[in-house]
Order: sequence, then structure tokens, then C-alpha cells
Amino acid sequence: MRNPLSDKVINIKPSGIRKFFDLVQEMPDAISLGVGEPDFDTPWHVREEGIYSLEKGRTFYTSNAGLMDLRIAICNYLNRRFGLNYDPKTEVCVTVGGSEGIDIALRAMVNPGDEVIIPEPCYVSYLPCVELTDGVPVTIELQEKNSFKLTAEELEAAITDKTKILILSYPNNPTGAVMTAEDLEPIAEIVKKHDLYVISDEIYAELTYLEKHVSIASLPGMRDRTIVINGFSKAFAMTGWRLGYAVGPELIVRQMTKIHQFCIMAAPTTSQYAGVEALNNGEEDAAMMRESYDQRRHYLLGRFKEMGLSCFEPHGAFYMFPCIKEFGMTSEEFASALLKAEEVAIVPGTAFGDCGEGFLRVSYAYSIEELKVAMERIERFITGLRKEKR
Repeated sequence: MRNPLSDKVINIKPSGIRKFFDLVQEMPDAISLGVGEPDFDTPWHVREEGIYSLEKGRTFYTSNAGLMDLRIAICNYLNRRFGLNYDPKTEVCVTVGGSEGIDIALRAMVNPGDEVIIPEPCYVSYLPCVELTDGVPVTIELQEKNSFKLTAEELEAAITDKTKILILSYPNNPTGAVMTAEDLEPIAEIVKKHDLYVISDEIYAELTYLEKHVSIASLPGMRDRTIVINGFSKAFAMTGWRLGYAVGPELIVRQMTKIHQFCIMAAPTTSQYAGVEALNNGEEDAAMMRESYDQRRHYLLGRFKEMGLSCFEPHGAFYMFPCIKEFGMTSEEFASALLKAEEVAIVPGTAFGDCGEGFLRVSYAYSIEELKVAMERIERFITGLRKEKR
């Protein structure tokens, strides 16, 4: 029989996050700090709206682009929170999670051979989504000395005459880095200088702790060059509802919606009704969760300091990115040994790009009780490693 599989798909590496998630399922006493999923229940009033929509028999297809009430709520929310202005009729596409938004944005914009710049470490789907479009991913290795922010010099050096798109992901997964308006302004100038476009993944926009999130789309001249991706999973604890959205210039969003129409039809109707409630009445819920994450952020920073483990201080998202280079182990070796010895699952930094070597991603989207037990086990593990080195 001939090979039924696509060479392109075979050559794409599986997610490094999923590997450790699958392993921990076989260990009933293990603690997983590997998945970026809020430990909060979806707020009750949001769930109630979803239930009510089912009781009312609202189980029909919506418009391909999404319920108009939801698109209006999205535009009002983005204007209220981040100063962004979009037309709900033509510049919004409601998607099945933020991940679909990334995928269809790239498919709508990339021609074979177009180069897409991806600063790493970053979310695991960017590079394979570029490869699936026959685009060429060009990675930039972000530096801890620069607080894992993209610099103008790094961007300028990566641009060629084939460059078309820059993917930005701030607040960042896995580092927790953020970029302020001051950081983004020189990036925006280079984007305009070279006539590029930006796909800005802002799924963690509500989770910043020391400064308010700034979207690059809000800077002068950037609105018509930027597709903003966002969603409900992180801010409103709605991961399983699979609901996100993309906003941007009509020219691009129209083509994204066409792809969405043929591949998905429409996002889940029940989720969309719940999403309207979340955006209109859920900001207090998001603020409560943000405050809780901030407490956990401080706790983990303090514990890593007590252990003598170097750790970049995140200003956003809900991840730590500690450095384990002192132990002379790869990130994969360290994470595997920790899981085996102490039954704590964390993700090797290399799951987010080669420059993640020597780092680990630790999610603090877990209860303080779980985090305390996990930190005790991690401390015991690294104490043993240091004794072995003596």
C-alpha cells in the first residue's frame, strides 16, 4: 500500500507539553504544574447563561463570524479595556479558541515561501501552523538579559525581503514576560518601515500584575497591520468552552472568516451566549482571579529564591521560567528525573523552542495547597542534585 500520510505532517514534532501531561495521567499521586489551565470554575453567572441558552433551545448555527451580540460585546470590551476600535459587522471573527484564530490568520495571509518571524520561547503552535501554510518560520532567540522582550535590533536583523509577518505573544507563554508601550514603539516603527504585518496573540491580556496590557494594534499606524487574537480561556476560566476571537482590518478578517466557514462553520452556540455574559459582566471575576494568581506568583518567586534557584520574574500570564543550567542537565533530563523521583510534572523549556534549553516552565494556575507540596518536592529534588555534585 502507498503511504497514506502527508510528509509535511509527519515531520511536525508533537507537542512537548502533551508528552508530560500524558505521563502524569498514569501516576495517581503526581502533581502536575504543566498545563496552562485555570484551576477556577467558570464563574457561575457565565455557566448559567450557557445553561439558559440550552433550556431555550438555542442550539442552532450562528452566523459564521459569530453571534452579533457577541461581536458587539467583543468590540465594546476591547475598546473599554485596551483602547481598540473595531466594527463588529466586518472586523471580528469568533473562533474555536484562540488557537484557531492563529491558524486561520496564518492561512489567510501566508503564501508559500513567505517568512514569518517567531520570537522564542513561545507557544507551541506557532511554528507548526506556519509550516502547514508552506511559510518559512524564522525564529529569534529571546534573551533573559533583555527580560525576554523582543528588541528592535533583534527584529531588524531577522528581516529579509521575504519577511511578511511578525508573531508577537505578550504577555508571554512560557516566560511571563510583558512588553510595555515603550517596548513596543520601536518594534512598530520597524514593522511599518519594512511593510510587515503582525499577528498579536493577546490571550493573557487580562493577566498582567505590574502594568496594564498594551496592544501593539493601539499604536499609531498599527491597527491596519495587526490581527489581534484573544479569547475566554485564561481571563474567564473557560478553557473547555473553546471560544476565542480575532479582530483586525476587514480585508484580512473577511478571508479568515471564509476559511473558518469551510473548516468549522461557527463556534459553539452555547459557548457564544456564555461569552456575551462573560464580557459584559465578568470583569470582577477576572480581577479576582488575577489577584489570586498574583499571590501565587509572589509565593513561587519567594520559594525559588529560598531554594537558590535563579528565576526570571514574570509580570504576566501564570508561568514561571526558572533556570536549571547549574545542574548540567538538559531541560528534558531534569523534568523527566523530577517526575520519576518526586512525581512533579513540569514542562522542559525546549518545548517552547531550542532557546528554552536550560529552563523549565512551571504553571502556577494551581491552588496554593498544591503549589506548596510541589515546591517541597522540587526543593528536595534539587537539594539532592546539589549534594551529588559536591
